[in-house]
Amino acid sequence: MLRQLSRAADLPVVLRQLQKVGLRCKGQQPSNLVCVVSSFYSTNSSQLSGALLARTNKSYKCGRLNSSSFFGLFQSTARNGAAAAAQQTNNYATEATIQIQRPFKLHRLDQGPETSVKLTKEEALLYYTQMQVIRRIETSAGNLYKEKIIRGFCHLYSGQEACAVGMKSAMTDVDNIISAYRVHGWTYLMGVPPLGVLAELTGRQKGCSRGKGGSMHMYGRNFYGGNGIVGAQVPLGAGVALACQYKGNGGMCYALYGDGASNQGQVFEAYNMAYLWRLPVIFVCENNNYGMGTSAERSSCNTDYYTRGDVIPGIWVDGMDVLAVRSASLFAREYATKKGPIVLETNTYRYSGHSMSDPGTSYRTREEIQEVRSKRDPISSFKELCIEHGLISADEIKVIDNKVRKEVDEATVQAKADAELPLQGLWTDVYSDCFEPKIRGAIDYDIDHIQQNKGVNH
Repeated sequence: MLRQLSRAADLPVVLRQLQKVGLRCKGQQPSNLVCVVSSFYSTNSSQLSGALLARTNKSYKCGRLNSSSFFGLFQSTARNGAAAAAQQTNNYATEATIQIQRPFKLHRLDQGPETSVKLTKEEALLYYTQMQVIRRIETSAGNLYKEKIIRGFCHLYSGQEACAVGMKSAMTDVDNIISAYRVHGWTYLMGVPPLGVLAELTGRQKGCSRGKGGSMHMYGRNFYGGNGIVGAQVPLGAGVALACQYKGNGGMCYALYGDGASNQGQVFEAYNMAYLWRLPVIFVCENNNYGMGTSAERSSCNTDYYTRGDVIPGIWVDGMDVLAVRSASLFAREYATKKGPIVLETNTYRYSGHSMSDPGTSYRTREEIQEVRSKRDPISSFKELCIEHGLISADEIKVIDNKVRKEVDEATVQAKADAELPLQGLWTDVYSDCFEPKIRGAIDYDIDHIQQNKGVNH
């Protein structure tokens, strides 16, 4: 019996076939069972397949095969063969072809995103690092909140990292993004270092908004926040797309919102205007399955959010798979810049509650959260994929993890020690263009406007 394995996921299929062979040949001595494993490495696969052929070049008794021994045979041989191949070239793969595991769902589209995608070593290192930095920033933010150093609102993105990193990878220099208030990760991706994020959370001068914005109001180049009013950013995103269309720069805008905001009237108004004007906007519903403490099934009569645009096409994508999100985003960007608006639903999951004041366990079980962490975590899954395909070694993973931990830990210390703005910071940079010397509307106060900085997107 001969079957080629392209990835470990094929093993259960092969095992069932081998069991059938064993059952059919009761009392007979079967032919040798041979497994040929295609190498995921840039080196010649002869080392790997040869090693496995050597291990399997003997007869097996008929009857039911032991799955653990079969899997152990494959795994140990694959590891030995891979190690030999890597030793032979002293290098790992520079590129791999990956199959998207969970299929896209399409609305009013004849063709969808690519399901077979290329991933280079440089991209693998970048995506893994970016997701790890976001996770570490959010872990630090959670700890600072518990220490009462961060006050007010604080909404964490842990578990949803693949959504932001996948979408960012499809952006060009003329593209834009606007989101709700779960934006610490996006702030980092759009060019603000971890210190700028964490110092903003602690209300210090080195924050990206000089400590005035806090968790919900962070900004960067081509990044319009951070918006605290549920759903209000969606029509603003359509407006940013209108600006791209007006300027003719070929850019587009991501307008992000959650499943909790999906029933807002202004979302549908933005859909309608964007379609009529053929605006280059991608409406992205980051569906983490819970709007605050209410499940999607309890809050929405139609939970297929990618179909909510009616005549606007839509795509459902696994938001826990960074490569699937990237593929969908590349497709959506091309569509939006050539034909007009499109809706993208990223099905994802947040590990924390809605905000730090929500323990997140009164409307879902701890077992549910742990199951997602163990089976679908975007960082662990991507790490395993990269190692499996020889793009990143275990040693490289350790180096990245240590570097990220050190960078975020140092930023945390600085964010705690940095000074707050003086009182006059309250009336500094109130106006982007200051045509009058005084702050308007300050009854009984005569306050001069102080201008230090222009808006980052001014």
